[in-house]
Amino acid sequence: MVPSSQVYLTREGTELLLNYGQNPNHTQPSASRILVVGGGVTGLTTAWALLDAGYAVTVVSEKWASLEDRITSQIAGALWEWPPAVCGKHTNLISLDNSKRWCMTTYRAMDKLMHTLPVQEHGIRMRMANFFFQERLENMPGQLEKMNEIAAVKDGFKHDPTLVKTHAVNQEAGVVDSYRHLAPVIDTDQYMDWLKNTVVSKGGRLVTTRVHGDLLQQEDRLLAKYGAQVIINATGLSAYETAADKSVVPLRGALVRVINDGKKFPIVKEALCVSHDDTHGAEAEDIVFIVPRNDRTLILGGLVQPYVHTLDLTIDSPEIIRMRERCNKFVPGLENAELDPVPFVQGLRPFRDTNVRVDREQRLKPNGTTSRIIHSYGQGGSGFTLSLGCAADVLTLLTELEKQVPYIERANL
Repeated sequence: MVPSSQVYLTREGTELLLNYGQNPNHTQPSASRILVVGGGVTGLTTAWALLDAGYAVTVVSEKWASLEDRITSQIAGALWEWPPAVCGKHTNLISLDNSKRWCMTTYRAMDKLMHTLPVQEHGIRMRMANFFFQERLENMPGQLEKMNEIAAVKDGFKHDPTLVKTHAVNQEAGVVDSYRHLAPVIDTDQYMDWLKNTVVSKGGRLVTTRVHGDLLQQEDRLLAKYGAQVIINATGLSAYETAADKSVVPLRGALVRVINDGKKFPIVKEALCVSHDDTHGAEAEDIVFIVPRNDRTLILGGLVQPYVHTLDLTIDSPEIIRMRERCNKFVPGLENAELDPVPFVQGLRPFRDTNVRVDREQRLKPNGTTSRIIHSYGQGGSGFTLSLGCAADVLTLLTELEKQVPYIERANL
């Protein structure tokens, strides 16, 4: 069995590949230190990639993943999805184009990780993911295009309307077409713990503190304080403040967690999903998201509430009751499910009105010189799906900075 310490990432072109053995980049200590601001899946994945590329890394975050006080990354649905995601809002063509590249980088790396280390370490499992539709796909141009793209790149793909009957979906759900493919499902509690430990084992420094305000206005002070040469901004929703980016908004979501042991309903081993149908109107509640998180916990989701900043929902809130009722139609007996010891979680997905931002800071510092900040935020509900792909692009941007390549405004802004 390969020890976790011998699993490492290398960049080849725009790809970030997972390898195992002796990392050739660790022959001597790096003179360059990178400061990563943000301890969620984006920040820690970026830190992992930087460490394996030979950089010294400090990660600062107000909180870290824990079972006592879960961070946003732990509350994520964490089903790998071809964009746009079921619970996501990224529909901009440029963002989708980048996301398709990023998600496949993540898929390949996670697939390799699953075949290299036991699931008990990282918590990633390959599941069949089923997607259902209330119209025939030939009558839904956007979904048909997405299905055809998936068919061209994904293992285990099958377009089969009889999946509705195979899974005994209640006719009241109104679904008539479906397809499926294999997808990684991440146990977020386990993976985030593994990811943090991986960063530490590779020499990363973790500092528990909150960075307030626009990073650009304090860039030189932060670089001096942490002995760093470059800052990576992976602050998620806080990029509204840290990047002075007023296009960053929350998408409130929530999950009900139930015990998936076969006693109250048949064990669910595959993901069952329904995407939002734009023809129903922007405010329609039609999403279904049923995913076996691990071998015991089933998560039920399907809530996307843009621009809502509060976390005041309960398991008895009307929209949560409706969400559960939608899910109940997809699994016979699910209404009888026993609640998990942690029955309900909620969080704010960090969305950006324009696109996911993986790019250099384009503003000049107060003294008129070029900034050494690289941003990676706005992944919305696709943080895990895009994590390794975004980290690969951060490495490319870092190389540009080191070579003093002048900033060129990118299309993904």
